[in-house]
Order: sequence, then C-alpha cells, then structure tokens
Amino acid sequence: MLSSLLLTTAAGAVAGGFGSVFGLGGGFLLVPFFELMLGLPFATATGLSLMTIVGNSAAVSAAPEGRELVNTRLAMVLQILTVAGAVTGTTLLSYDLVSDRFSKRVFGVVAIFGAVAMLARLNKRNIITEHVEDVGELGGRVPDGDTGRLVAYHIRRLPLAASASFIAGIVSSLSGIGGGVVIVPALNSWCGVPLRVAAATSAIVIGVTAIPGVLSKFPFADVFATELAAVGVLGVLLGSKAGLWLSPRAPVRTLKLVLAVILIVLGARYLVSRS
Repeated sequence: MLSSLLLTTAAGAVAGGFGSVFGLGGGFLLVPFFELMLGLPFATATGLSLMTIVGNSAAVSAAPEGRELVNTRLAMVLQILTVAGAVTGTTLLSYDLVSDRFSKRVFGVVAIFGAVAMLARLNKRNIITEHVEDVGELGGRVPDGDTGRLVAYHIRRLPLAASASFIAGIVSSLSGIGGGVVIVPALNSWCGVPLRVAAATSAIVIGVTAIPGVLSKFPFADVFATELAAVGVLGVLLGSKAGLWLSPRAPVRTLKLVLAVILIVLGARYLVSRS
C-alpha cells in the first residue's frame, strides 16, 4: 500500500509538471498509470485522474507565472461550453450509454488528433511582434520567452474554439483526461492563441470542467482511492511548480514536439487496447 502511495506521488509530480507546461491537467499520464501500473478499473482511474486535474488547475491559477499567461476573458467564455459538455458526458455515463471500451477509443482518437494538429503548425507562431493598438475583445499581450519581448495575439474562429470546448467537456467526463488535449491544439492550431497562453488558459478551464466528472465517477466511499487522490494531488502541486518554471524557458517548437510524441504514444496504446 505504501509503495502505491509513493508511486502515485511521483506520478502526480510528473503529471503536474507536464500538465502545467502543456495545459492538459496531467490526466493523459495518470489515467494509464492508475489503470496499467496500479491495476485499477478504468472508471476508477478516470475518477482519480479528474480529482488531480482540479488540483493542477488550482496550482496554475495561483502561481504568478500561470496568471501572467492566462487569458481570463477567453477562459470564462470557454468554461461555459466545457461545463455543458462535461454534464452531457456524465449524463451519457449515468444512463450506461457508453462503455469503458468506447471511452478508451475516444481517448485514443482525441490524443492522435491533438498530435496531428500540433505537428501541422510545428514551425508557426501565433504572435504579432510589431506594436498593435487593438487586440480585440478576447485577444491579449504576453511576454514571449523565445523573443524576450511583449507580443500580441488575436483570437480567430471563436465558434470553432467554442465547439472544441464543448467536445473537450464530453471527452473529460468519458476518459478522465481533462479535455486539454482538445482545447490546447484547437486554440493554438486554428484560433490564433500562442501555445503557452493556450496551455495556461486550458489549465484553468479544465479544472472547472473536471468537477462534474469527479462528482459522478470518483469512488468517495473507497478509503484507498481517497488516499491515492490525496497523494496524487500533492504530487501534482509539486510538479506544477517545476512545470511553470520550465515553460517560459523551453522553446515552443520543442514543447510542441514533446507534446505530439506523448499524445501519439498514449493514443496508440488506447486504440489498440482490446479491453
């Protein structure tokens, strides 16, 4: 039991680091960890993962490095759609309209889709380096780690971002990965949002989105699961600090490549799963 708690703390730290850098909440690592390493049922693994996603979101929103990059107005708009999607997903689960196997396929397809979107814009940046007076209602200005300058960006294709957010809410409830694998690629690839801003904004959005899934899937009566969640959140909080320190120091191209590789490996694993 002690070894499981220690492993979960370590896994939470790794997931928190990746989650804060890429805005995915860490669920894309914790779901496979809980299921494959600890042997927990997929439904339990997703419930535990969603609980840690809430912790990661809180850590990013509380840290000065995270608040500097978050587009609060955009996050508030997207949260409405993601919560609606999350409620839709939990409703499907409550009526047994989807199986664990189907949820895994959703996980795999969405992960591969996100990887392709990242690679398609590997060498492209969504920043405006010259001075811009008007960035629009939902645009913004942020310090850019690659250029060392304050840069601007505009929001494009808002309906697409809204649609992706609704889908992200459904994916979050079904597969326990928080929905960031949909939101971050969509915002960065098609909606004009810089990767770091998309990641920080996604981290805030998916924390709220995860709550309906936690309420419907987390095994509150299971003492061991509660202990795993507690140490997992502790690890996530520690790892997120390291991720927030690393994010502005790593080249965007490198971040995109790492994220794409992770998503492809995990997506393939769940697409070929027979259970």
